[in-house]
Amino acid sequence: MTSLILAAAIGGALVGVPLTGAAMLAAKDSQSVPTVATGVIPSAGLVEKRPPTTRVEASASFAPVVRSAAPAVVNVYSRKIVRQEWRSPFADDPIFGRLFGGQMGVPRERVENSLGSGVIVRSDGVVVTNNHVVDGADELRVVLSDRREFPAKLLLADPRTDLAVLKFDVPEELPTLAFADTRAAEVGDMVLAIGNPFGVGQTVTSGIISALARTDVGVTDFSFFVQTDAAINPGNSGGALVDMKGALIGVNTAIFSRSGGSQGVGFAIPSEMVRRVVEGAVSDGRVIRPWAGIRGQTVDADVARGLNLPKPGGVLIAAIEQGGPADRAGLRRGDVVIGLGGAQINDDQTLRFLAATRRPGEVVDIVWLRNGQQQRGKVKLEAPSETPARDPKTVAGQNSFAGVSIITINPAVADERGLDPFSKGVLVVAVDRAGEAARAGFQPGDLILEIAGKPISNSEELIRALPSSGRPGQVTIERQGKRISANLLL
Repeated sequence: MTSLILAAAIGGALVGVPLTGAAMLAAKDSQSVPTVATGVIPSAGLVEKRPPTTRVEASASFAPVVRSAAPAVVNVYSRKIVRQEWRSPFADDPIFGRLFGGQMGVPRERVENSLGSGVIVRSDGVVVTNNHVVDGADELRVVLSDRREFPAKLLLADPRTDLAVLKFDVPEELPTLAFADTRAAEVGDMVLAIGNPFGVGQTVTSGIISALARTDVGVTDFSFFVQTDAAINPGNSGGALVDMKGALIGVNTAIFSRSGGSQGVGFAIPSEMVRRVVEGAVSDGRVIRPWAGIRGQTVDADVARGLNLPKPGGVLIAAIEQGGPADRAGLRRGDVVIGLGGAQINDDQTLRFLAATRRPGEVVDIVWLRNGQQQRGKVKLEAPSETPARDPKTVAGQNSFAGVSIITINPAVADERGLDPFSKGVLVVAVDRAGEAARAGFQPGDLILEIAGKPISNSEELIRALPSSGRPGQVTIERQGKRISANLLL
């Protein structure tokens, strides 16, 4: 059976973490959108490339590229203290319990260590790695290629992209890797993977770009990967995938494998997304991802036939934010978006990724089909809206909502939590364990939709819907995409 495994960490609980259940896995503008093979993002000004034609060219070495790039690749060690209480089987015994004064629970600590790789992207000690390498760590250390070690602090953890940004203090300027433009990359280009597989020390493997714009991997919320056959193994997570100029193509993240080791199918997060996360970490301490203000459906073969399109591809607009970026650009529900910023759109994941790698306020070209006719315009990408206001509240009183903390959901909230940006309702963000809400079964992440048959669209409406009468009434919530209804005390 094949599994998708985070390529990254060695040690602790991070080795061989399965990401899916069933498939167990071992990380210019022109008058029309360029036509390319599925999964390939084109770019203007491509340089002509050719295979070696002489014996001298064929015996060329990667050593100059390695000498340039390897000093900017580091090892990342994380240490996590797991606290748990051991409870004796005699703790509830009436005799032994009295003999030991009821003190039968013994606190214990267990230390988990894990190892991954990282890339220095700023000369002042800013390092990018995978989030799953450092997730939950109490202590972080960075080891340079010359074996010097430094304590590091976490600037930003972004689970939605599986990236994390660290910072350590060093007395001199450090070597860095420049960000490559993956739009200029092509399938078949040579690449090198640099990291620390299995903790054996810095290792370089070679291969080619096997595919671009892989969106069906499912490792992160923004699935859009560079695929390579360069060997990637546990410990390589967070390491560098570099081109023949020594520039960073992407951060190695996951592999497909039957054995847990490399079988020639590895995935790296493209440098465009890495750059945005690093910029957000250094400037704001968070990542602000712009969007086009639409919810879309990938145009597959069935949808294409229904729309009389010549082939699958693009994103059918199912919903559009009134007054949002796409609405102002002139798009409507039922249009099919086929290009953004000069890149071809094949599916919804591609559209989301390309928008998320831009800065808020950027204006880009957008191409769409309406009734089979191609139209062009410009869209100003913006951060998801904060309307309506979040309006945080904590519910009190003698009812089943007592002790629940809520906010009104809006596109910004939905984006932060990986929800449908057009979701409506009130989101549960915390539940007091000692309150009635906990006993009623509320959980953080629940979306409250209706109370006593009345739709709830904001926090104030929820408070008003609780009459303090102590009478039961039906409450409908959404949890993990499923609607649940129950009679609770209002």
